[in-house]
Amino acid sequence: MIGVARKGMLCHCRVMSSPTPRAGGFFLIVPIVVGFFWGLDSGRAMQGAIIGLGIGLALALLLWLVDRARQRR
Repeated sequence: MIGVARKGMLCHCRVMSSPTPRAGGFFLIVPIVVGFFWGLDSGRAMQGAIIGLGIGLALALLLWLVDRARQRR
């Protein structure tokens, strides 16, 4: 095998040994959609979407901070 495996190690060995980061996109889209429909029901769709965005950003930031702490261990 030329260039793929050298000395018994695969080319992805170092990358895969570190923990993978977690994705926070779920926390951005779901609160926005739920907030939009909640706001649509109460007659303020844009306000609900903005509130959902704020909640989603807070959850994504929390996930990012937890993930950084997990990676530093």
